Amino acid sequence: MLVTIDNVLNAEELATVRRLLAQTDWDNGRVTAGAQAAVVKNNQQVADNAPALPMLREIVLNALQRTPLFFTAALPLQILPPFFNRYAESTNAYGFHTDAAMRLVPNRAPNRAGTYLRADVSATLFISEPEEYDGGVLTIADTFGNHGVKLKAGSLVVYPSTSIHAVSPVTRGERLACFMFIQSMVRDAGKRRLLYDMDMALLQLRETLGETEPIVQLTGTYHNLLRQWAEN
Repeated sequence: MLVTIDNVLNAEELATVRRLLAQTDWDNGRVTAGAQAAVVKNNQQVADNAPALPMLREIVLNALQRTPLFFTAALPLQILPPFFNRYAESTNAYGFHTDAAMRLVPNRAPNRAGTYLRADVSATLFISEPEEYDGGVLTIADTFGNHGVKLKAGSLVVYPSTSIHAVSPVTRGERLACFMFIQSMVRDAGKRRLLYDMDMALLQLRETLGETEPIVQLTGTYHNLLRQWAEN
């Protein structure tokens, strides 16, 4: 299931993120890639110790928290602290790959090992406007074929981490984005899709008919299915 969400970041937040990224240094993006992905990954990434990174992450996580459609699509149990990347000049592409199933959660406490998050859902938040660069299309493959995604700044695409995907070479300008990995309360992608479809249908029915008795009953069914399928 691929879901796009517009205006996750508002204009003020977007301007702040762009300003902070303009002032930061960029490291090799391979630091967060698995063995297979590192072979085809050629981009840059904000270093984990960059002074601006905590504020950048806070802005994104706060924006996600107030976005109901993100919750509906991902049903997040835990979100790995977001990362920020750059595609431009000679570091400009990421070949087809699949995201690693398990991601290490940073632990700042000394002498303590980090825990792992299971990546069920991946997401990309676009920071650059599409007209600011050529190429840089996020291509996501599923059973229905390849889907090219290039959204306006501040918009988000959510998709299963099991998907094979790539970013085509940026041939002009600069593509800035935030990417993240989510462990969902509902591990199975098919069940997440059923819950998403039911929630979207209920939303339309409420707008059309109001809170009728059948809609109240169906809403109860949605939440009972979520209770049955959710993990913690």
